[in-house]
Amino acid sequence: MAYIGFNALKSKLAKRPGVTNPGALAASIGRKKYGKKKFQKAAATGTKMNHAKALHSAMSRARAKG
Repeated sequence: MAYIGFNALKSKLAKRPGVTNPGALAASIGRKKYGKKKFQKAAATGTKMNHAKALHSAMSRARAKG
């Protein structure tokens, strides 16, 4: 599943029948996908989960090593 953002996911879930608390469901999905520690850290700081940047920097470090 690609990153779409918490608010976008929450909006999508709100449109589904039977979903009574889309915010809680979105948080549950995020914790399952990213892990509790990483998800809570991003939520506490108000930052986005940014995989592309982390992957890019890891690739750059690997190239630099040679």
